[in-house]
Amino acid sequence: MDNQRLSDFVNEKWDSEIVPQLVEYIKIPNKSPMFDTDWVKNGYMDKAVALMETWARAQKIPGMTVEVVRLDGRTPLIFIDIPASGSDNADDTVLLYGHLDKQPEMTGWDEAEGLSPWTPVLKGDKLYGRGGADDGYAIFGSLTSILALQSQKLPHARCVILIEACEESGSYDLPAYVDHLAPRLGKPSLVVCLDSGCGNYDQLWCTTSLRGLAGGNLRVDVLEEGVHSGDASGIVPSSFRLLRQLIDRIEDEGTGKIKLDGLHVEIPQERMQQAAKVAEVLGDEVFDKFPLVEGIQPMAKENTELVLNRTWRPALSVTGVDGMPALDSAGNVLRPYTAVKLSLRLPPTLDGSTGGQVLQEALLKDPPNNAKVSFSLEKSSTGWNAPALSPWLSEAIDQASHAFFGKPAMYMGEGGTIPFMGMLGEKFPAAQFMITGVLGPHSNAHGPNEFLHIPMGKKLTACVAHVISAHFAASQRGETTGSGVAADSGDRHGDHGCC
Repeated sequence: MDNQRLSDFVNEKWDSEIVPQLVEYIKIPNKSPMFDTDWVKNGYMDKAVALMETWARAQKIPGMTVEVVRLDGRTPLIFIDIPASGSDNADDTVLLYGHLDKQPEMTGWDEAEGLSPWTPVLKGDKLYGRGGADDGYAIFGSLTSILALQSQKLPHARCVILIEACEESGSYDLPAYVDHLAPRLGKPSLVVCLDSGCGNYDQLWCTTSLRGLAGGNLRVDVLEEGVHSGDASGIVPSSFRLLRQLIDRIEDEGTGKIKLDGLHVEIPQERMQQAAKVAEVLGDEVFDKFPLVEGIQPMAKENTELVLNRTWRPALSVTGVDGMPALDSAGNVLRPYTAVKLSLRLPPTLDGSTGGQVLQEALLKDPPNNAKVSFSLEKSSTGWNAPALSPWLSEAIDQASHAFFGKPAMYMGEGGTIPFMGMLGEKFPAAQFMITGVLGPHSNAHGPNEFLHIPMGKKLTACVAHVISAHFAASQRGETTGSGVAADSGDRHGDHGCC
């Protein structure tokens, strides 16, 4: 492999085609079904699919087939099949994964700089707008990696690319597609996922674990209708205060630590060592990467503890609220109810169903003041703990990072969930995983001012090409079959979740 030639090919492809395609993609408000219940009628999802399908079909890859698979009542899925080049071993497959649905708009975009969710803005080496980094670039980067290899006539195994349209809603459509396509998926010995993050933009980062998720809507009712607060306060309990009591059952209000023992796991020693290394490399960037208000203190003093908090410990967030009027229309009324959306991140090896059950039981038992308490569990997903890397993949990842970044590769867990990984871990226990992505410091996926760091996207694309090439060489040596090894005996995988 001529690394410079490969890098030049990838850079030119990004500049001439991928960035312009992503500009058009960002303009499409193709929100995930959970955030756009009329997605079929609105047609934005189909528009995003058409954009990607049209580009993919235009790529000159011999024997490639591009198909949009549509199961009744489900979001579409793009399925691309690329035959092996230089080998007759059709059973050995590389599976590349991404998604095309997006999170909702979110408030707080920097309008003074012209930024908004559906308006693509290029500023230096960053492309702002919703979805470019999470995860619109995945299909373009995946195909460009293969094109870069073929431009040098370098062999590769059969490659299958799956781009789903339901990931941000928990990938509830994906199991049906995996079952439907099972005869055509083959037996992947390597899975490449481009929907994760990076600790910095200076080297290749690979994800070793993903947290699970239990979440839903908690509601406390105390009245049939609102009443004068001066008349009722002191007699009728505040629904907000009762809701606080319920949340206090889950989370320590002083430290943020989750109180329920059933939501904690023992952290593997290897992951603790990796967390310490990440803290050493990143330093205060562990927390400085977030847009913190001046003077705010992170939840721990040691950066290693912050890394473990983010990747292996449960954590609760309130992501939405209902029953509260806006400040400018809030009168002296004791409101009839308060409702919040809870998002509880679970440790990677905790069974998601168990986590959801523990949460639900804690919230619903013995309601305070005998109020009407309801909790609708929307998500209950298991995380993922990576199998141990085979020597060939560990070497290939590090070589790729040195070749295209000039620095060694780094490994760390991520705080979110990628549903496909747990599902594949169960179906293909011998597969190796390269989970990576471009979501680095300040890129702010899901939030305002989200951006794609273009140089990171280019270098990551080149690294994926290098690893696919190394996979072929390893397969010729018989090193890619049956090489998966569980990272620890407690590793468990689930079917659902969302980033």
